[in-house]
Amino acid sequence: MSAVVATWTVAAPAATADDMRSRQWYLDAMKADEMWKVATGKGITVAVIDTGVDSTLPELRGKVLPGRNFDTGGPGRVDDKDTDRHGTNMALAIAGSGAEGGVKGIAPDATILPVKTGASFNYGWETTYKGIRYAVDNGARVINISRGKSAVQEERAEWQATVDYARKKGALIFAASGNDGDGDPKYPAAIPGVIAVGAIDTTGKIAKFSNYGPHLALAAPGVEIPERCEADRTKYCAGKGTSQATAIASGTAALIWSAHPDWTANQVLRVMMETAGHNGPVPSKYIGYGTIRPAQVLLEGKGNPGDPDVNPLLAAQGAGAAKTTPPQTSPSPENTGASGNGQAKDNARAAESDKGGFPLWAIAASAVAVVALIGFGVVAGVRRRASTDA
Repeated sequence: MSAVVATWTVAAPAATADDMRSRQWYLDAMKADEMWKVATGKGITVAVIDTGVDSTLPELRGKVLPGRNFDTGGPGRVDDKDTDRHGTNMALAIAGSGAEGGVKGIAPDATILPVKTGASFNYGWETTYKGIRYAVDNGARVINISRGKSAVQEERAEWQATVDYARKKGALIFAASGNDGDGDPKYPAAIPGVIAVGAIDTTGKIAKFSNYGPHLALAAPGVEIPERCEADRTKYCAGKGTSQATAIASGTAALIWSAHPDWTANQVLRVMMETAGHNGPVPSKYIGYGTIRPAQVLLEGKGNPGDPDVNPLLAAQGAGAAKTTPPQTSPSPENTGASGNGQAKDNARAAESDKGGFPLWAIAASAVAVVALIGFGVVAGVRRRASTDA
């Protein structure tokens, strides 16, 4: 699958600026400033299973643990060796401090454990299995995997064993659903026990590139996400993809968990599912149980944590929870492309997206923020990652 990043860039702002925060429309939509008065992610470690994390960036200083490099098999620090910038940007979306006018994460006081597993997944999964086990054995309560690809039967078995190990250790695993805009399941998102995340756009609707299917659990903002550019880390790009959505979902779990440190992973997931925004039958093959709404938990006290020992997602799947197909209309020839993303599919997506579960004021605010984001760009273009990135 291919992730897309629009390269609208601007030089890193001065220390007194607040440029990136003002462009993070989704933080306003989720009432982040109010939520941070209740919780900030402090005390929660999030493992970023990716390309490494650059801890030298102002937004990440003092937030990144040494981690482990499974790509080369060697121990030691991996946080300053992220040449791809993918893992770094996921860490920013999760726990960036906003220092020097940079990116602020949804859980700005969370700790990042970088686990480097390689620049792409073309090499196979073995380093990722090891990385996940390492992460949970070293205190990570949330595992972020903003990547994925198809898997053969043997790989699925090993994936399941790895996911089961992490769950028994009390961790939550979030994984990107993919950016092909189709129903082809990607792994590890499609493994039972993994929380598959789709992406919504700035209007709160499901993004056209976001993969879908009965395994989808949640959706999160994944368009117009400020991040460091791959080619020049002193500049910012406007990124999009289920990678970014997954990172924001992972950060949300850390935020909720820091407010309720006595909850189990199952309870954190349950309240995320119960308070997610949706419109129409649930679960939806496009947004699962809905779009994340942590303010419902932190500011309004909604969501019943329930049984600490029962995984709500697995329980629903085991009970044969129906995946309801939204009303279909006949696609018009001019709107039906080779990818199959025709009018019928667009109508179906819109019918189930609930404007992302965001209040109308937030949608309007996001439109203003996006105009500002586009306005600061000096270069326009599109970059497609390798087919294995989310």
